[in-house]
Amino acid sequence: MYKYVLQKSVTVSGVSGCNHITHVSTDRVWISDGEGNLILTNTTGDTLDQVTGLYQYGYGVHTVTSDNELIYIDSEYNIIKLSTNKVKTTLIPYTSPWRRECVYSSPSTGDLLVGIRRYTDTWAGKVNRYSNTGEHIQTIQHDNTGQELYSYPDYITENRNGDVIVSDSWSGVVVTDRRGRHRFTYTGPPSGSGLEPGGICTDALSHILLCDFITNTIHIIDRDGNYLTEIVTVQHGIDRPWSLSYDDNTRSVWVGSYNTVNIYRLIYDWDNLTGKLY
Repeated sequence: MYKYVLQKSVTVSGVSGCNHITHVSTDRVWISDGEGNLILTNTTGDTLDQVTGLYQYGYGVHTVTSDNELIYIDSEYNIIKLSTNKVKTTLIPYTSPWRRECVYSSPSTGDLLVGIRRYTDTWAGKVNRYSNTGEHIQTIQHDNTGQELYSYPDYITENRNGDVIVSDSWSGVVVTDRRGRHRFTYTGPPSGSGLEPGGICTDALSHILLCDFITNTIHIIDRDGNYLTEIVTVQHGIDRPWSLSYDDNTRSVWVGSYNTVNIYRLIYDWDNLTGKLY
């Protein structure tokens, strides 16, 4: 179903690791570490820009709008917008006790999806949807039985059908539809190895790619949560895949691990009977 070819391996500097990758263009990405540093780099590893003061204990702490404006969570849990001409504004101020953990700008609606965690005696998480001006639109927190959906939302993204996808290190990969209704939670492959999810992205087929810290591979599941395969193992040059970003133009996935980003071209099988890509 999937073949993948290593196109390039890039060593990056200016960050202590590749905790999160946000795609800007075919040859440019933002990369953050766990120490509050964020760099803009290219396919030759040059540092083109740098931002400091990010939330250092978060993971999916930055995103880019369709206008290439940078959105990130700062060290005081505010949502900051940095325009292309370097004007910085506080888009969404922090309100206790809910700390922002991850953020994603929807390319289809322009909305911001923000994963939030409560740091009190009982930990819980939720997802808030905001307009691109910071107006609160929606909260996703419970399933249809009233149970908490999230514990620790680390990364967040959106699929092409509007599904909201959260990589939660305690709960698994939690997927809700655009209205906030729980669709499924992926907790690992049929082998029973379990799951400790890291970075996530979606590809041209609306499949979900996710890093797994237990098997040190990237799982691919379909949009309905069915396990398909695993790719990019230790034998293929990645010791610990941590972060992911997908380039629609080249159908390539950028995989971050320590201070290295490997760029793989994904090749999909063609079904001659249906005339469709799988």
